[in-house]
Amino acid sequence: MIDTLIDHNDSLERQNEKLRKITTALMRRVEESTDASGAAYAQFQRAALLEQEVRARTRDLERALELLNESNARLAHANQETEAARADLANAIETVREGFALFNLDERLVLCNSRFGMHLPDIQDKLAPGLHFTEYVELVSRSDYLSLPEAVTPQDWVSRRMARHADDHAVFNVRLSGNRWAQVSEHRTPDGGTVILQTDVTDIMRIERQERDRILDDKASLIRATLEHIDQGVCIFDNKQRLIGWNNRASELLAIPIAQFQMGAQFETLSDRLSASISFEVGMSDADLIAWVNRQTERPPLQFQMHSGSFKILSAFAQEMPDRGFVMSFTDVTAERQSAQALHEAKALLEQRVASRTVELADALNEAERANASKSRFVAAASHDLLQPLSAAKLYVANLGSGLSENDTQIVAAKTESALSSVEQILEALLDISKLDSGNATAHVSAVSLKDLFSQLEDAFRPVAQSKGLELRFVTAELLVKSDASYLQRILQNLLSNAIRYTDSGKVLVGVRRRKNFVAIEVWDTGIGIADDQTDIVFHEFQRLDADASATEGMGLGLAIVERACGLLQHPIRLKSELGKGTVFSVEVPLEQVQSPANEKPVELEGGNSGQLVNTIVLLIENDADLRNALTMTMEAWGVHVLECASEHQAIDLLREIEISPDVIIADYQLDNEKSGIDAVCNVNVEFGTVPACIISANRSPDVIETCNMNGLTLIHKPIDAQRLKQLLRALPT
Repeated sequence: MIDTLIDHNDSLERQNEKLRKITTALMRRVEESTDASGAAYAQFQRAALLEQEVRARTRDLERALELLNESNARLAHANQETEAARADLANAIETVREGFALFNLDERLVLCNSRFGMHLPDIQDKLAPGLHFTEYVELVSRSDYLSLPEAVTPQDWVSRRMARHADDHAVFNVRLSGNRWAQVSEHRTPDGGTVILQTDVTDIMRIERQERDRILDDKASLIRATLEHIDQGVCIFDNKQRLIGWNNRASELLAIPIAQFQMGAQFETLSDRLSASISFEVGMSDADLIAWVNRQTERPPLQFQMHSGSFKILSAFAQEMPDRGFVMSFTDVTAERQSAQALHEAKALLEQRVASRTVELADALNEAERANASKSRFVAAASHDLLQPLSAAKLYVANLGSGLSENDTQIVAAKTESALSSVEQILEALLDISKLDSGNATAHVSAVSLKDLFSQLEDAFRPVAQSKGLELRFVTAELLVKSDASYLQRILQNLLSNAIRYTDSGKVLVGVRRRKNFVAIEVWDTGIGIADDQTDIVFHEFQRLDADASATEGMGLGLAIVERACGLLQHPIRLKSELGKGTVFSVEVPLEQVQSPANEKPVELEGGNSGQLVNTIVLLIENDADLRNALTMTMEAWGVHVLECASEHQAIDLLREIEISPDVIIADYQLDNEKSGIDAVCNVNVEFGTVPACIISANRSPDVIETCNMNGLTLIHKPIDAQRLKQLLRALPT
């Protein structure tokens, strides 16, 4: 019965409590019983049995209590360890620099650190354990510190946030007030919970934005520079028809002042200004363009032609951009239009031009044939004039060995020298004409002083004029002209030579007439004059007024050189003459803009120091043995001591051996083994001190002349004139 009263599923405390109540009730019934027939004893027996059972139960209860206490002790220890672990975990997540939160499987907040939600101080105190995730998102969406994008409501943000929450892993940035940013990292745990990390990325975002802004600025500068360097005018409008970009070329082509191109200017405003300066070609109008701009549907590309001003033709192209803005470009096609028109006209006149060209080609062919015939006559005449003095010189030399007296020998030698001088003059003239005709002649234009030039010409020609009893007069002026000094001197030398040659009595006058931008240098003479029918042919090669004159009296090349040199320098030459009364040649030379007296006079090769050459020591470096011997004999006849050498090394070795420094160095420009006479002079000067020097060369190129000038060396061209060499040696300081 007791077993039926006790539920074995109850705890031991509950079972003991029930047994106590049963024992008390039984004892009370025994004591209150008055049955004399022994019922009391029976009750006593039952009570004794019950007591034994109670004791047994009590022992069981005590044993259960001991087990319970032991379990409680272990439970308390486990709870203590759990609390310690919880504390360690709390301390660990507290040390994390980011905001940390853990939600369990039921989407409830289990724990978080103090940094969680620190960017949202108005809701941070509400982020406590037990908070549901949806409540957390709602709190964040309503925070005053959350900066939502324009047109995004808190409800929209909640929807997007919950959509991201459905992913196992999500990382995104949240913009906060005060231009701050937080990065949210959300990850799913193995048991279905959620871990959230919040990181302040404001500095990173600022650096990123600064870098992005810098890149955008660089791109904008690059785009701007690109726009400014293209030949097209460009205007860029946004989707509200506002001007956001342009280049200066657009202002030039559209004839609109650049100041009127302003950021944000409406297209209609610019269109009104544009209509005042341009006109559309047929098929396009202002209304058509505005309708295209205001079109609500997609705009197709638009191309049209228009006129800016009276002559400029522009090709315009407009195209829509993806954001509904549009770009307009303008290209100047005036030249193309003109070219097309010219091509059309050329095509129309093609047959006429072909016919005309055929006639011109025929004339050119005839001219070439005439030039070829003229060149043949030129070669024949040159051969004739060269052979004559050469033949004379050969005969004179043959007579030198035929036992002539000393007086006759000197006469024959003088005539031989005169004949060879004629050959030299003809060769120099032919070289000048060949250079001018071949186009290889180069003019070095600079400021030339007429006073200095006239002074040199007067020194050179006064003895010749006096020998013929002529009066030579120069009327000069303090003027500078723009010309090549060498060619201008050669022109005037030839004109003066001709004037003296063909004037038997009277005078020769050289003067200057100043005009606005040029001067006319005139050479007057009172000579035989030139007939009207000969004024053109006097400039041809080997044409002489006196057909019976010998080569020593002129070869008829002077005026041919004058005409070609004037053509090279672009100096017009004019001729006026009256037969039997005289002739005047006039050369027009441009004036130098800044007129100032020349500071330095050119080196005078004619005349100079009249000192004697006796005992002068000349170092001669010449690789050609015949020329070296001839020069040595010539200079020794003047009393010069010549140290003749074939190369630079021989010269240096000789000077070292005799320990004497020369007074003058004469070196050939082109030595053996591709050595240069200029280098030889420089090397001798390095070892033995600076010595005056000159270079002799058959090379008449401007490069050789310029190289000698740069090194301060005088240049004498071959064939060498003995008198010129003698005068040069006198002029050089020793």
